[in-house]
Amino acid sequence: MTDALIEELRAAYDARLRGVSTPGPGREVTCDGPLTRVTGGHRGLITGPRDLGLRGAALDELIARQREFWAARGEAVEWKTRGHDLPEDLPERLRAAGFVPEERETVVIGESAALAATTVRLGPELSIRQVEDRADLERVAALQSEVWQEDFGWLAEDLAGRIAAGPESIAVLAAEAGNRMVSAAWLVLNPGSDFGGLWGGSTLAAWRGRGVYRALIAHRARLAAERGVRHLYVDASEDSAPILGRLGLTAVTTTTPYVWTPGGRGPVPPGAGAVKGAGPG
Repeated sequence: MTDALIEELRAAYDARLRGVSTPGPGREVTCDGPLTRVTGGHRGLITGPRDLGLRGAALDELIARQREFWAARGEAVEWKTRGHDLPEDLPERLRAAGFVPEERETVVIGESAALAATTVRLGPELSIRQVEDRADLERVAALQSEVWQEDFGWLAEDLAGRIAAGPESIAVLAAEAGNRMVSAAWLVLNPGSDFGGLWGGSTLAAWRGRGVYRALIAHRARLAAERGVRHLYVDASEDSAPILGRLGLTAVTTTTPYVWTPGGRGPVPPGAGAVKGAGPG
């Protein structure tokens, strides 16, 4: 892909996704200057345009105000940055204010129609279905906890709340071998945008390398294409980015969450106002 097309995709990403938050349990969206703040869910979220329009002491004041806002609530918050953001010293100023960086991910974008055409042959022991009831969402949360070795017990409530608030904006899929859930992933759509997010995609170690991840990508792409959503994006981990590149998604920037927690306890389990890969920010 040419540099011009990459710039075009990145510009579309900036224009249509920055400051967007999908429905969720107990979420409230407010603004503070150039920033969009989301309260509720697993932890708070701060996001904004590519260029915050502030420099030096004015930027430090904005950062301190966010820290004080969440300190008063006694809650952790994630400030979602991108690699092409301005001013360039934003990460340095966030660290100085006590925000701790989590793992950097690569933002990749692809066309839903092309991804939907991907052919993946799963073994006969594997099947994929869409899940919505609470018992299945509890199984998704348990799977996340097992894969990441962290407590994702709150995820079932988060996904259930998203489904209740906007069932047309989220589809949760599970790959199963008999009665065993081996992978789970979800599609999150952004109202009024032709971008959808691919989140989750966590697979048990014993079931990796069998095409499950790619099959879940294709299945969600078909759902997006059927709903007229042209582009799909992923905040891809180091492990996922090469797979997604081979499927035709293009890297346009990076994203790094900077997390502040009351008492300076360091990072909490990852997420965009909810969970690692749960929804856009």
